[in-house]
Amino acid sequence: MKLKFVSMLAILICAGCSTRTTDAPRERSAGSASRIERVETYPDATSTENTVDGYKRDLAQRITEVNSIKVYTTRPQALLRSVVVVRYSVDGGGRLLRSEIMRSNRDRETEATALASLRNAGPFPKPAPHLLRQGKVELSETWLFNNDGRFQLRSLALPQMDQ
Repeated sequence: MKLKFVSMLAILICAGCSTRTTDAPRERSAGSASRIERVETYPDATSTENTVDGYKRDLAQRITEVNSIKVYTTRPQALLRSVVVVRYSVDGGGRLLRSEIMRSNRDRETEATALASLRNAGPFPKPAPHLLRQGKVELSETWLFNNDGRFQLRSLALPQMDQ
């Protein structure tokens, strides 16, 4: 009986691993090169991440993928044009509930880009149920803007240039 249970459990685990889907890129630097992976979700579009920080990276990857023409993939320049911090919340279904600028240098163009890129990326992968507080997950993200108006998200950003 135990052997049958263990065998069945192993089959279910393997089946779960093979039915994950992908929704957004994950960028990592490997020496001087970077590669893009995709965010893993379960068949019901729930993120496989079990921590708030992991879920935040999933959302950053989703934002980056959807807004790829507005994102730069090299290291941020030494003196950034703008840094915009946005606080936002996502419900259990992955829908953006609200967003607001928490910090900025008052560059209206970059503020609008940050908020629009967040809205455009929805719906997001669903957060794991244990991450929800009162039916939502509260997060903040920092948009780092180069002079050309393209951005990188701090959760995924490469180290900033020295000069």
